[in-house]
Amino acid sequence: MKERITLGQYYQADSVLHRMDPRVKLTGTIIYIAALFMAGNVWGYLLATVFLVTVIVLSEVPVKFMLRGMKSIALLIAITVFFNLFMTPGEVLYSVWKLKITREGLYIAVTMAIRLVYLIMGSNIMTLTTTPNGLTDGLESLLSPLKVLHAPVHEVAMMMSIALRFIPILMDETDKIMKAQMARGACFDEGNLIERAKSLVPLLVPLFVSAFRRAGDLALAMEARCYRGGEHRTKMKPLHYELRDYVGYAVLVILITAAILIRVLC
Repeated sequence: MKERITLGQYYQADSVLHRMDPRVKLTGTIIYIAALFMAGNVWGYLLATVFLVTVIVLSEVPVKFMLRGMKSIALLIAITVFFNLFMTPGEVLYSVWKLKITREGLYIAVTMAIRLVYLIMGSNIMTLTTTPNGLTDGLESLLSPLKVLHAPVHEVAMMMSIALRFIPILMDETDKIMKAQMARGACFDEGNLIERAKSLVPLLVPLFVSAFRRAGDLALAMEARCYRGGEHRTKMKPLHYELRDYVGYAVLVILITAAILIRVLC
């Protein structure tokens, strides 16, 4: 299970993206997602594809490793494509029983599938090339203007980074519990929808218990190390921009500008 999901994992390497400031990567992920959802034609998706491929090459993360994580959202993509394909009114291209495939539904289904795949892969690159500490420090720095409103910026950044990093841990725990239940005779892939939902109860209950236990252990460990967030907390590796980070910001400005121009002119 751990190998089937890459969101939240960190891939050790010495690429340009790994050495880049986490603030640039967080900002870049947001801008990339905005450019992706602004894409309304072939040129917009081509721009997103070129940017995504370039970033994957620069990250030095094996493509097979990234594609392996897409298996976890295959069902979500299939459901999204199905509903958009058969539930969108418009010019009918093909009809089977009461289901009708329309030209508009086909276009929306294809574009939605592309957006989901690109969105997950783009988000994966950020977590694969950023350490947990770097992710927390970057989030805290970007959210620092909210301190004026007395918002708990450090705590929010810490919670978001912990949530991301716990995804592969919980997936691994789910796999272990599922195998233990199957060894005791449980079956999760037989029966109708209601029966399958009931069969998940022996899986969800120990999973929630394990998640709360891990959360308690983490809180106890942080308290034992006298962890205190917020103001006056120093950092082992303070964030600072270098030339490659400014180049990264320049590329992001070009990306969002090109996306806006394509959206307006094409």
